[in-house]
Amino acid sequence: MITGNMRLWFMGDFKLFCTSKCRGASSACLSPWLSNCRQWDDLLEEFEEKNYLNARRWKPGQDPYKLYAFNQRESERIPSNRVLRDTRHYRCTTLHYNPDLPSTSIVITFHNEARSTLLRTIRSVLNRTPVHLIHEIILVDDYSGDANDCLLLTKLPKVKCLRNDRREGLIRSRVRGADAAKAGVLTFLDSHCEVNKDWLPPLLRRIKEDPTCVVSPVIDIINMDTFAYVAASSDLRGGFDWSLHFKWEQLSAEQKARRADPTEPIKTPIIAGGLFVIDKSWFNHLGKYDTAMDIWGGENFEISFRVWMCGGSLEIIPCSRVGHVFRKKHPYIFPEGNANTYIKNTRRTAEVWMDEFKLFYYSARPAARGKSYGDIHSREELRKSLKLNELGCKASTDPHWQQIPLLTSLSHSLTLTYTLSCTHACTHTHTHTHIHSPPTQRSGFFLPLMNGHVMSYFFLYI
Repeated sequence: MITGNMRLWFMGDFKLFCTSKCRGASSACLSPWLSNCRQWDDLLEEFEEKNYLNARRWKPGQDPYKLYAFNQRESERIPSNRVLRDTRHYRCTTLHYNPDLPSTSIVITFHNEARSTLLRTIRSVLNRTPVHLIHEIILVDDYSGDANDCLLLTKLPKVKCLRNDRREGLIRSRVRGADAAKAGVLTFLDSHCEVNKDWLPPLLRRIKEDPTCVVSPVIDIINMDTFAYVAASSDLRGGFDWSLHFKWEQLSAEQKARRADPTEPIKTPIIAGGLFVIDKSWFNHLGKYDTAMDIWGGENFEISFRVWMCGGSLEIIPCSRVGHVFRKKHPYIFPEGNANTYIKNTRRTAEVWMDEFKLFYYSARPAARGKSYGDIHSREELRKSLKLNELGCKASTDPHWQQIPLLTSLSHSLTLTYTLSCTHACTHTHTHTHIHSPPTQRSGFFLPLMNGHVMSYFFLYI
């Protein structure tokens, strides 16, 4: 039974948030938010949060980092619905979103996740998202030790649970969740996140404007030791080195100067991969994920390359903020070892999508040459069916432009000068823009982008 004090603890700032969300607005604006409040309130009696958390709590004398590679003790001291500081630029609070945004299926995969962080992820979504935008929350339990980690959460609104009958890893688990999703838009979240205020409407608006755009929030930091929520810079985008190691890159002074409006999307060569939103038909058309990849790692490069090479784009949306617990190591076991699994996955990416640039991958990762990467025939056939351009526009069909590569390798980095000629590729029902003007000669690692943009090794030149 939930007492009055427990109910107050459960609700936290949620009712205040709901009643103030549309103060002075029409009933049409208030309706979905009040419905969200009522739905949560009705289900409080059915979900026994205290019992759910107590069943798997940290015990004195135990190493609080042993099970999850973050401070379990500190995580369990923080309420599941804690108040977060709004970390957006103040201009984001002045934006308004149409009520006819598409709803989304939120897919969260996990394997032996701490109950406190998993619940806090879901509670943050329920507390800070208009109910009409959440079609469902699909939890994919990747064969965790306790099936109740997932099953008990189905008492919460919108939550469904799928459980793998063997360990599949994040990549295949996400595909299973996506296949089960009923909404036309997919939102992928990690299982140790907290979404911030008004996080979802900016993402869905971009998908509605351009279904070939794949969007990610700014990823704030949840400290793995203290669980303090720390704002990340909004002047970052994804980059990588030739070993296919992801890294955040600062926008240059020139790029910052061109961004007159801090609420504008930021083009990014690569997404971090843990948190993003994509149109479901676009995801399916692109070939989903490579399900022959194992467990975790490299899938963000593979899908990022495909999106750009097929005429889509990747963006970080500054007015969407989601916190994420960044750990120093994985708390789970890779059956073939962490390093071997990452090499297998990234080698599959290099062999199928990187064309002649795979030579630089092997230069940076010489150990990869002798490692098995499985059968890639189906992915090669996918590439043929999509009619993708090559990574460097090697096979140009425009007689007016020729590819002139000048290669210099420095410490596993490459300076590559191209005069690019890229023609439209990747047949799809969505509209794409052809490149009509002469491409710009730049330094960096270039990808052929069919919407008039050129992507570099570290930067996307727009």
